[in-house]
Amino acid sequence: MASNDKSVALGLTPSFGFGDRMGLATPGHLASLLAEGGPIRGIFAQQSIREMSRTQRTPTDVMSAASSVLVAAGYDKEWGSDADHLKTEADVDYTADAGFVFFTIDPSDYVDQKADNYSPEIVAEKFAAIAEQTPWVSQYVGKTLKLANGTQLTFDELAVKRAAVKYGKAIAHTRGLADYIKDAATKRDQDYEIELSVDETEQPTTLVEHYIIAQQIIEHGVKLVSLAPRFIGELEKGVDYKGDLAALEQSMKDHAAIARELGPYKLSLHSGSDKLSMYTLFSRATEGLFHVKTAGTSYLEALRVVARHDEKLFRTIIDFSRARYDTDKATYHVSATCDSAPAQGDVADIRELEGLYLEHWEDVDANKPGTGFVAPGRQILHCTFGSVLTDATLGKAVVDVIKAEPGTFKDVLALHFGKHLIALRAGM
Repeated sequence: MASNDKSVALGLTPSFGFGDRMGLATPGHLASLLAEGGPIRGIFAQQSIREMSRTQRTPTDVMSAASSVLVAAGYDKEWGSDADHLKTEADVDYTADAGFVFFTIDPSDYVDQKADNYSPEIVAEKFAAIAEQTPWVSQYVGKTLKLANGTQLTFDELAVKRAAVKYGKAIAHTRGLADYIKDAATKRDQDYEIELSVDETEQPTTLVEHYIIAQQIIEHGVKLVSLAPRFIGELEKGVDYKGDLAALEQSMKDHAAIARELGPYKLSLHSGSDKLSMYTLFSRATEGLFHVKTAGTSYLEALRVVARHDEKLFRTIIDFSRARYDTDKATYHVSATCDSAPAQGDVADIRELEGLYLEHWEDVDANKPGTGFVAPGRQILHCTFGSVLTDATLGKAVVDVIKAEPGTFKDVLALHFGKHLIALRAGM
């Protein structure tokens, strides 16, 4: 039986990350997981360095907000904590000191985002500059490999050198930071596990790239528990998957086959909030070896509570968020514009306004799930969370509403995440 006052490394157990940007969402997160009742374990303390900076919270704040609720509820199952999107050694120390055990390395600053568009001549030129740093290239060129599911990988020279140009520096950075995480955990007498995030790229992660990255990390001795590739299609914040679901399912099966062969390790889905059309496909493709990461969706559900209990505040937040959106969206993958959502003053009915700014995708064609539309206002509210929560007036007002209406917040979160977990469970 787990000690519920501390998080633990969850290993290959299927897991679900519940981001909580205000420190008030754990009761609803726990309610959804308890209602689902399956093998999925919760990562209740999860926040990125970027999110903590924007919300002016510390790792200790994040950890204590989750653990205090779990202790009070008498929760006795294992639960995890995710120090998300770590880029530096200082990030590692900052979160390890608070007791985090699941460390997500984000090497995106070292990825050449233009590599997929380089001509063969430019690839050759850029590879020549890093050849000494990527001696592993020779072990792949000319290799062919058939995965357990029958898919064949061909490591032609151009593909391998392009992977080196794109990810060579990222692999080196990951190895170094992973070594530091191991030492930091050992120094603190803590268990640990590592996730690698290569999803924040403009182009999808190819199967050859996934294989090379994972093998080079594992052969270095990294305790890799999960890897998040950039999947095909579009995984925008706050909305469902946009793309061909049949093609996505086959791609996920191929990536999962690599994860089982080289690890096994879990395949991780980032920007996982609200991707209802792909969850069952994802859990089925991975055969239960998965991690799903959500974050901003709990904040959006908090605004649903605001809409239902303080209409004036909700309308003020919409005005504020529209004014901040073009600035705040810079670090997010979204397609909404302020012109695509009505100003709050143009919508008299609060229920209609809630729907326009907070609802999910709906299927236009019942035969093509995931190809519907989204209320673009949801993305406007998603991207501006930091500006709202750190505003001297609005941030306090939102927290005051949630603290005054904890039952409503718990209920909307339990319903919202219940949909996520039920869809994942259906594929297991």
